[in-house]
Amino acid sequence: MDIEHHLEQRGIKLTAMRLLVYQELEQAHRPLSLRELEDRMPTAERSTIFRTLTLLLQHHLIHAIEDGSGSLRYEVCDGDDECTLEDQHIHFYCERCHRTYCFYDKKIPQVSLPEGFQMSSINYMVKGLCPACDKGVMG
Repeated sequence: MDIEHHLEQRGIKLTAMRLLVYQELEQAHRPLSLRELEDRMPTAERSTIFRTLTLLLQHHLIHAIEDGSGSLRYEVCDGDDECTLEDQHIHFYCERCHRTYCFYDKKIPQVSLPEGFQMSSINYMVKGLCPACDKGVMG
């Protein structure tokens, strides 16, 4: 499905910035921070990128994860309809190069909550060194 149709299907008015932010996230194949998006889109204002991310989050086209460094990272949801708990996967944060990796084939273990509690999201972040940093090569 093309990006324009995907956004329109969710009732999001198409703008150049919305298309660009979604496209950057989709092409990255890994979660990106606001700072990383700014670096990839040097002509865009930080506040405009942030407002766009907020809109895409509200419409469940992307989800945010906390990477353990105090930063949020954003990535496109796997499903065609919207992000669900079943779409969530494990992430790995490299403490040396500060990149976050998706382990799409590693699903988050099911968590049983006490009665009366309802889960709306879950974050499963593993920290350590990626293969490149473990060998002393910066990634």
